Amino acid sequence: MTILIAFHQSCYRNFKTYYQQKVQTEWADAFPPGVSYHRFIQWVPGTLVPMCAYLRSCFGKCSGISFMNSTCIKVCHNRSLPQHKVFADKAARGKTSVDWFFGFKLHLVVNDARRVVQYHIDSGEHR
Repeated sequence: MTILIAFHQSCYRNFKTYYQQKVQTEWADAFPPGVSYHRFIQWVPGTLVPMCAYLRSCFGKCSGISFMNSTCIKVCHNRSLPQHKVFADKAARGKTSVDWFFGFKLHLVVNDARRVVQYHIDSGEHR
């Protein structure tokens, strides 16, 4: 879970490169025994429940002043849509103020101390 969080806070755009260049070389002493990239990927789904519990513990309290916004989480590029099969039954085609996308929408409620109070993820379906 620590490796996944660190990846999302890094400037890397490709997890395989991040894992092989950063974790397996620079952080090898921090994460013994070294696990291959493919084995690590097999363990990733097991981090979902602990990650959700951790995120829930980081939530702030409603202070009376809250801000809400949403953003898209793109699953694939629009040109790749006909070949895409991974989230075919979960994600949907949606529209932002700028462009169309295929994926999900993340809705966040944040308090005045910039702490997440609540979130919701739904299909990106344009209504």
